[in-house]
Amino acid sequence: MPTGVHLRDARQQLFDAAERVLLRDGPNGLTSRAVTDEAACAKGVLHRHFTDFDAFLTELVLDRAARLEAQAHALRETVGTGTVADNLTDALTTLFGPVPVAIIPLITFRDELRARLRQARPGGGIAILAQVTTAVSAYLADERAMGRIAADADIDSLALSLVGGGHLLFADRDPDPPTTATVNRLVTTVLADVVQRRPRRT
Repeated sequence: MPTGVHLRDARQQLFDAAERVLLRDGPNGLTSRAVTDEAACAKGVLHRHFTDFDAFLTELVLDRAARLEAQAHALRETVGTGTVADNLTDALTTLFGPVPVAIIPLITFRDELRARLRQARPGGGIAILAQVTTAVSAYLADERAMGRIAADADIDSLALSLVGGGHLLFADRDPDPPTTATVNRLVTTVLADVVQRRPRRT
């Protein structure tokens, strides 16, 4: 007879269990047995819903990446308010929260997972980082349209610098994540030229 508790929403409860394991034990500790033990269900439950463990991980990553959409929307809502540097500092701190930061090395370490993510969606092989980059790029483009960033600013390069630098800051979480001042210093440095120059007059 199967052991463990009945899962009303098995997929989401398995995802939540995997998230807890990932945060506690890291990518190396994330196994199918660890997930089902954490969810207090029979191991067969996972395989009834997913063809194999990599399929489960693919859906987990896509689910967590989709959750960043709300945060991306919140960032775009700040266009034209406050300062560009402060808005991006807050956004990077949220977008590089504990779960996204924990998922990135999982993708990096598993070749099959990256391959399946690429099949699932364009840019999926770097899911999470791609989501964050898209959010930052869209925000910068909106601010450029409003004239708060120089008209000739290279949005793609700025976004890559902010996301790459932000990831490096947040990936080193021992013992604590970076302070707001540290993140703001990165953002201010990257944007120093384009936000200090006034848009060209025609």
